[in-house]
Amino acid sequence: MPDPIHIRMGGYGPPTTGFSRALKRIGDRLAAEFGERIEVKYVWNIMDLGYRAEDILWLVEHGLLTLGYQSSSYLTDRVPELGIVDLPFLFAHTQAARAAMDGALGDVLARKIEERVNYRVLGWFENGFRHISNRVREVRAPADLAGLRIRVLPSNVQARTFELLGAVPMRMDLTQAIEMIAAGTIDAQENPLSNTVTYGVHKFHRFHTLTRHFYLSRPIFLHRPSYDAWPSDLQRAMGEAVREAVVLQRDLAIAEEEKALAEIKREGCEVLTLDATEHAAFVAAVQPLRSDAHKLYSAELLSLLP
Repeated sequence: MPDPIHIRMGGYGPPTTGFSRALKRIGDRLAAEFGERIEVKYVWNIMDLGYRAEDILWLVEHGLLTLGYQSSSYLTDRVPELGIVDLPFLFAHTQAARAAMDGALGDVLARKIEERVNYRVLGWFENGFRHISNRVREVRAPADLAGLRIRVLPSNVQARTFELLGAVPMRMDLTQAIEMIAAGTIDAQENPLSNTVTYGVHKFHRFHTLTRHFYLSRPIFLHRPSYDAWPSDLQRAMGEAVREAVVLQRDLAIAEEEKALAEIKREGCEVLTLDATEHAAFVAAVQPLRSDAHKLYSAELLSLLP
């Protein structure tokens, strides 16, 4: 029997997260179909091995890992078109966001990634709506963010968003952000609630505001030379396994957010929900980004926005 095809999948969270469980679903389905023809291994959290979260990008691009995921914002410097889904308050609700990423918008963005990076993109995990937490004060209006140093992902659109809101955006990797949050050298961060709890941020931030300012997805990407060298039946099966895993991960994400909200409250944190007027003030403050979008992105991309 020929040597098995090695498939190494990695991420940057504990094995209990929905992302890790989705990777396991992929591996289990492939193992059941292909048996000894393949060998599947996992690296649940590359940060446990001394890597930064952003290192998942080059680990897959250079073939050290076969498959990984990462928030699309981390690729905006190389694939500027991805900045369009960093626009604040882009999607009204989860169903609209999923439909866009599973439809024409997601297809175009996947192809843009493949044009510039050594990947095959097979689907989109859901990172979901993001909220603001901080250690200083309640945030009910943009004015409450004035002067707060907030960690943002490596995205110019995200940095500009928080400049317009009055904060001081600091682009940095997750690994560095966790260290600085614990040390109190930055004041605020923005994340889905599940991430806030997974990385222990709620132990340092008392104030949490449910702003839903960004909705982010995480492309599921494979090392292109490895994938392209696979037999067609394995390529087909991987595509099917990824689609199944996306459904699982998104279902788990809903439950994870509810569980995280309860955990944040148990920690003694304050959780604020904006009313319609308060929410509108945040939307109004970032409107210049919508004007900028018409200068930055093609008519084709803009036509795919909700």
